[in-house]
Amino acid sequence: MAEKLYLYDTTLRDGQQTQGVQFSTAEKLRIAEALDDLGVDYIEGGWPGANPTDSAFFDEVGTTRAVMTAFGMTKRAGRSAENDDVLAAVLNAGTQAVCLVGKTHDYHVTAALGIELAENVENIRASVAHIVAQGREALFDAEHFFDGWKANPDYALSCLRAALEAGARWIVLCDTNGGTLPHEAHGIVRAVIEGGIPGDRLGIHTHNDTETAVATTLAAVDAGARQIQGTLNGLGERCGNANLTSLIPTLLLKEPYASAYEIGVSREGLEGLTQTSRMLDEILNRVPMRQAPYVGSSAFAHKAGLHASAILKDPSTYEHIEPGQVGNRRVIPMSNQAGQSNLRRRLAEAGLEVEKGDPALARILERIKAREAEGYTYDTAQASFEMLARDELGRCPDFFEVKRYRVTIERRKNKYDQMVSLSEAVVVVKVDGEKKLSVSDSLDNAGFDRGPVNALAKALAKDLGPYQSVIDDMRLVDFKVRITQGGTEAVTRVIIDSQDGSGRRWQTVGVSANIVDASFEALLDAVRWKLIRDCGEDGRDGPAA
Repeated sequence: MAEKLYLYDTTLRDGQQTQGVQFSTAEKLRIAEALDDLGVDYIEGGWPGANPTDSAFFDEVGTTRAVMTAFGMTKRAGRSAENDDVLAAVLNAGTQAVCLVGKTHDYHVTAALGIELAENVENIRASVAHIVAQGREALFDAEHFFDGWKANPDYALSCLRAALEAGARWIVLCDTNGGTLPHEAHGIVRAVIEGGIPGDRLGIHTHNDTETAVATTLAAVDAGARQIQGTLNGLGERCGNANLTSLIPTLLLKEPYASAYEIGVSREGLEGLTQTSRMLDEILNRVPMRQAPYVGSSAFAHKAGLHASAILKDPSTYEHIEPGQVGNRRVIPMSNQAGQSNLRRRLAEAGLEVEKGDPALARILERIKAREAEGYTYDTAQASFEMLARDELGRCPDFFEVKRYRVTIERRKNKYDQMVSLSEAVVVVKVDGEKKLSVSDSLDNAGFDRGPVNALAKALAKDLGPYQSVIDDMRLVDFKVRITQGGTEAVTRVIIDSQDGSGRRWQTVGVSANIVDASFEALLDAVRWKLIRDCGEDGRDGPAA
């Protein structure tokens, strides 16, 4: 039978230590629900008592299938475990499991804690014993373990034995500084097991400072560790933690792990992995990393014509798994490297069937190449590519016509006598023979100016008559600008990422010497693409029911 591997997620605790990341209680609850649905075994919710958000989370979180875990530290020197108020706060969270971090590197004990080595071992023993006496499952995070082992293996091992003998269910070996390489971790984990710590009681916690956190985790599993700690999208201090978004599909789909082990994530749950990854980025207001393994939007993108031609015959020629297994999809980007097989495949994915040899294919390719020479790029702007192709094929509905637009930017004093900017946009469109004028400013709910493009986007999406309900859930989520030529001949390229209420995301591009014109071109493509998707090609009578 396959052996069980336990997944321990620390997104809500170690992931929150990422620079620039701070979860609200509501966000932590949403992430915990997604983790529980995914199928992880443990959810580390944070350090109760360390900050109000973590304390509130434990007060509000409901029952989960996963073992909810509170994090804290071993008791402080000079007091008993029973009388340590920091340890008491961790226990008061009422979680089924408690994870305590303690020193295992002799240098940190004497230099950071300023206590004797033997006293630190006793602190570990007493703290874990106290957790167990309260009827909780105890985990011991052996901080700086790998560095400690290299400096003094006998002492590092004595710390682990103290926790094990006190009743800890899991002894977690932490590569706190992230400098341990896979081959080192494998050898040290084997030595720990040979030193009397059973592999089915060992966990591994790695950081990504050498870009090997996932590999080091797998090496520890190969050596006998049976609990894996990590975070969604590799969040974590400095360079991040081992990325569970990469580890989970590797364990489920790659040998020897798929046959040798079982994890709590089902094949069906795996299909929601991409959505879960992007949900986290949405909460963080970050653009998903396109090159992320398995879940990135470029993970199954095939740009070269030869690649796309082979993919048409057999996807395994350039894909290591089927994208749908992780909830992702295949993308055939359009560029000046594209051939007709690549083009027809991409058109088919957009619902545009074009016969082989159709003269329109050559026209589309030539237009793409000409526009890329002007500064456009269709590698990522798939929606703009589709709009270009539809225009050439005569399959681009005239939902509305832009008659004119204007943007003004004013500097003026606010009520606090501070000089501030205010952008205002006017857009006139013609829908079903009726002209509609919309005016919007760029102020957000807090009264801050969000710039002329924001004002334009709001004005354009303010009144499209019968199509208004279709675009009401549409929002601009990312805006990138690049100057493609220098000097007085500078050309501005704007890439806009849009998203709607269903989570659907699409990219559009605009190019002009004028950044406002480039932005408006990309905005127009984004709105029209959304209308085609939701209203169909024959949408003149209004949105589809």
